[in-house]
Amino acid sequence: MSWVDVAIQAGIWALEILVIAASVALSVAYIIYVERRVIGWMQVRKGCNRVGWAGLLQPIADGLKLFLKETIIPTTANKFLFVAAPVMAMAPAFIAFAVVPFGETTLFGLWETAHVMAIANINVGILYVMAISSLSIYGILMAGWASNSKYAFLGAIRATCQMVSYEISMGFAIVTVLMLSGTMNLAGIVHAQAGGLLHWYIIPLFPMFLVFFISGAAECNRSPFDLPEGESEIVAGFFVEYSGMWFATFSLGEYAAMILISLMTSILFLGGWHAPIAALDVIPGTVWLLGKAFFLIFVFIWFRATFPRYRYDQLMRLGWKVFLPWTLAWIAVIGICMYTPVIQDVIAFWRPGSGA
Repeated sequence: MSWVDVAIQAGIWALEILVIAASVALSVAYIIYVERRVIGWMQVRKGCNRVGWAGLLQPIADGLKLFLKETIIPTTANKFLFVAAPVMAMAPAFIAFAVVPFGETTLFGLWETAHVMAIANINVGILYVMAISSLSIYGILMAGWASNSKYAFLGAIRATCQMVSYEISMGFAIVTVLMLSGTMNLAGIVHAQAGGLLHWYIIPLFPMFLVFFISGAAECNRSPFDLPEGESEIVAGFFVEYSGMWFATFSLGEYAAMILISLMTSILFLGGWHAPIAALDVIPGTVWLLGKAFFLIFVFIWFRATFPRYRYDQLMRLGWKVFLPWTLAWIAVIGICMYTPVIQDVIAFWRPGSGA
């Protein structure tokens, strides 16, 4: 490969990174707007409607306000870790988007075969997402420790315990998808669900779909699992000492993680960019994927407007005593179905290359 080809490839990668990062950041701003409007509608009130037409400029006004606010570092805080923690909490959610496939394209017929629309279409994409997204725990723990505050440190410990507990269940839920698809490549998992709604993994793995999505809500500290931010118990949790844009960076990472979880749920269980029926294939696959993800984001918002917050003992019980045994049992069920002579013909319907 010549240096010209290398430069072109590097330019394409830089453009893809810029487009995805800008799109996620802008989406976060307007998902917050949508959340405020939807919750207002559900609670029979208006929501934000003052800045711009129907309040559409409210996210920009809020961002400008946070940017201009003074950022205060406590005197006894570890200054380096205090500043690094918000970046460490936000960066993994953005970095994980590098392997998320947003569809396939031939670039208006320029290419003979369809290329996956991802920065890096690697064969272990699902492992990459799980490994990178797990690093946000360190940012939360660093924030609590560096603040040199008992309230912040208590919130950081509780958040870390919560995220570790639910990541285990999420990992086992993903194992069932890998057993059926036979690949860890995210585009390969989507291809394994081609053929319409009946081929989507939500049908044989519906319990795992529930585990993955609910665990994703706990992973993102979303209601009703927002104990790390529970004002009544721990005074706004691990970021109680943060202000200005550093405070906003934590929220940016949280909402980016919510978008990531919604996209991953769509890819793993809802057929990715495939339409539910062949007649709807005229609609671009990227539109289908983003539409499914947006619906799941709406469900996240619906949760917040509906459910009361869990107690901490209820939160840990759900993760360790309900979800963990449930996922292990379903792994056993799928394994038995795959190798039992009579039942394997049924389960082969969802297994690519099995002759079904």
